[in-house]
Amino acid sequence: MNNLYPFLSGLMAGMILFQAALNAPTIFKVFSEEQAGPFLRVIFPKLFLNVAILSLIGLVIAIIGNRLSLQLLFFSALLLMSIAYLLVPATNKARDENRDKSFKYLHLTSVILTLFTLIVCLVILVIN
Repeated sequence: MNNLYPFLSGLMAGMILFQAALNAPTIFKVFSEEQAGPFLRVIFPKLFLNVAILSLIGLVIAIIGNRLSLQLLFFSALLLMSIAYLLVPATNKARDENRDKSFKYLHLTSVILTLFTLIVCLVILVIN
């Protein structure tokens, strides 16, 4: 069971890094903003939801394994990704309504939440 913690956190970190460092920048280089936007609107909620689900699995396993520090870390990742997921409709609405200030704030918030989740994943890898 102890091998599942680094596996889950590594998978979560890999998904975040792949999306943020490779996928999104490449999409914006290849496609226009009008083409990239709809695609990213589908991909990012799936990223947030999948990382949240993996966090929930890690949380359950940490509860079963009685690992309090890992429970707190996986719960943190679950909370952060759930918030990012719930921000998606408001972020999309702000973009659609050309409310640039709101969009930038909401987008920055989701970026920060994702970055903190990545940090949590790396901490799990280190302490396990």
